Amino acid sequence: MKIRPIRTETDYDEALGEIAQYFDDEPAPGTPAADRFDLLATLIEAYENRHWPIDPPHPLAAIEHHMRTHHYTQADLAKVIGSRSRASEILNRRRHLTLDMVWQLNRKWGIPAESLIKPYRLKQASRGDPA
Repeated sequence: MKIRPIRTETDYDEALGEIAQYFDDEPAPGTPAADRFDLLATLIEAYENRHWPIDPPHPLAAIEHHMRTHHYTQADLAKVIGSRSRASEILNRRRHLTLDMVWQLNRKWGIPAESLIKPYRLKQASRGDPA
């Protein structure tokens, strides 16, 4: 297959078929085959992103997933964002993340900022809860 833009499903299927051979026999870096693999992967990724985009997760889902996979606790989150009460408010959807919190979570935990800046609704205060 001559490398060209992927414009149709047929082009996409052909590119997938060609790149599949490299999964079993990975080309050595710096070779023409490795360059071809990189170009095909880039074209396939661009086509998939254009036709089947994946939205970033909900900000709290991103934080909770990171906490779960790294065995972090609410206390660990509090160390990153400044206080235990703020961590509780964030996790319980009583307070939004601030720009500084987003910055700290991105820098210290590596959570993509794009996942953290998505707007979301807070929980409504129920009767008897302080506003």
